[in-house]
Amino acid sequence: MAETDPHIHVDRKVAEAGAAVRDVLASTFGLVGDAPAVVTTGCGRRVPYAMTSPRPESVTCLACREHAHREHLRLADQVESLGRAPGSAISADQAARVAERYRDLARRFSG
Repeated sequence: MAETDPHIHVDRKVAEAGAAVRDVLASTFGLVGDAPAVVTTGCGRRVPYAMTSPRPESVTCLACREHAHREHLRLADQVESLGRAPGSAISADQAARVAERYRDLARRFSG
């Protein structure tokens, strides 16, 4: 962990990171998990959780921005595929809307 690293990174586990996931787990299971003190980032570094952000406008590490861009595109494809699957819990229209949000995030990370 580089103490002098001035960059803001993204968590390597883009889909699992952030308060929204913790909120879902808390509402589902009634348990509240603590945010980790240190995380592995998209660029492979281990940094304090406080030096990460899910917001594209805040991330300054270029390798992390590229990682988040790729991951959001991958998630968009997965959600669309889920919406097309027979018996899916979400409709194709719902999946398309969610996929578009992921693609929008990917565009914001690439910019």
